[in-house]
Amino acid sequence: MTEPSGRRERKKAATRRKIADTALRLFLERGYDEVGIRDIAAEADVAVTTVFSHFASKEALVFEQDSNFEESLRGAVERQASAESLIPALREEIQALVRHCTADSVAPVWRMIDGSPALREYEESMRLRHAESLASAMAADPGLGRTPTACRAIARFVVDAYSVAREAADPEAAVDEVFRMIEAAWTAARPAVSR
Repeated sequence: MTEPSGRRERKKAATRRKIADTALRLFLERGYDEVGIRDIAAEADVAVTTVFSHFASKEALVFEQDSNFEESLRGAVERQASAESLIPALREEIQALVRHCTADSVAPVWRMIDGSPALREYEESMRLRHAESLASAMAADPGLGRTPTACRAIARFVVDAYSVAREAADPEAAVDEVFRMIEAAWTAARPAVSR
């Protein structure tokens, strides 16, 4: 996400960060289900309405960096020079996310997510939203030369690659393995040249 430029934007970003940090700290200290929005607002010294002006739901507080990931995937599509360079660019984005998600410092957060049906459901819906966003960006680029259906399928594989890899014994090797399959599917989705 780009750094906010104006004073007002910087203040909003700082408030959002403070709310998210406070929520995550409280969730990890007390347990996700034991913390309410009022608790977070009181601890962050903001109004409940302020929390909801920055986050649509309690679950969204856990996935505060959600929009950054979606932007990075769409950015990979926009930055690619050719259809052949797209999959390696997406691999880099997923590899970076996997490194982040498998860092020791993030392990307590994933244990919390894995232990909460509400958070697992939110994370699944978030992945679907990311896949649709990525698919739209891919389908909108005529230089990629793939059908909307192919773009949707590949986007879903790309976004799901991180959750498959995150749970693997060797996450980086898992990303490589999954992306070999994605690369093959991307190549197979190339339209046939009519003669």
